Amino acid sequence: MAVYALGDEVPTLHPDAFVHPEATVIGRVRIGAGSTVWPSAVLRGDYGRIEIGERTSIQDGTVVHATAEHPTVVGDGCVIGHLVHLEGCAIADGALVGSGSIVLHRATVGAGAVVGAAALVGNDMEVPAGMRAYGVPAKLREGAPMTDFIAASADRYVEMGQLHAAGLRRID
Repeated sequence: MAVYALGDEVPTLHPDAFVHPEATVIGRVRIGAGSTVWPSAVLRGDYGRIEIGERTSIQDGTVVHATAEHPTVVGDGCVIGHLVHLEGCAIADGALVGSGSIVLHRATVGAGAVVGAAALVGNDMEVPAGMRAYGVPAKLREGAPMTDFIAASADRYVEMGQLHAAGLRRID
């Protein structure tokens, strides 16, 4: 895996986390137990702090960055889909951010909330706990809770990380 210190800032990866060899982690980044970071994901903690909780998946092609004033914090049991961009925002425990979504500066996504695929959660927007945000720009919608689905997805990614950690091997 490509894990880089930047000056005195060294990433902290829990021993039970799985970071794919083709992911990049730089600087002031903390990744919790059971979390997974997949191919082509970039967590660049050069400008600000990035924290990834436990049992959270950061899927393929996702970019996580921060600002000097606003860290990017992702809670426990979250599912961050493919090609997501997170920057200077807070994602609470058990939330799902769908593929291709963007969550920007000072935005918050509450516990168990869902950001739909390709949505834009702009600066300062709040997606309350259990709500859904869809569209560009994102608009809030109510819906049946997806906590069981999100938890099951998070569990599957923990298992997939364990499978990859134990058996991934390059053959070319």
